[in-house]
Amino acid sequence: MNITVRQQSDEVSVAIISGRIDTTAAPIVEKELINVITGGKNKIVIDLSGSDYISSGGLRVLLATAKELKAKGGDLRLCGLTANVMKIFKLAGFTKVFNLYDTETDAIQSFS
Repeated sequence: MNITVRQQSDEVSVAIISGRIDTTAAPIVEKELINVITGGKNKIVIDLSGSDYISSGGLRVLLATAKELKAKGGDLRLCGLTANVMKIFKLAGFTKVFNLYDTETDAIQSFS
């Protein structure tokens, strides 16, 4: 698993996650996202186009991040869900919980 975070603008950060987001990787993702939030960014796009699996631990991290961002007046957008990850989101009922977008550009523009 690899995570890269970049500043898209003054307000928006983009986290690109590749590889499996399993119980080993979830705490690493959580730490990186917390660093972004504590750095003052409250709008985050997570690009999952390079991930083919997310565990319940990974889903928990995304939920906790979304909750933290909303408390700070921000929001979380997810984009590029692969077929396998989308299947997991559908089974968990998370397609109704998160703002999902096909592309990173669509997710970023949705903040406007």
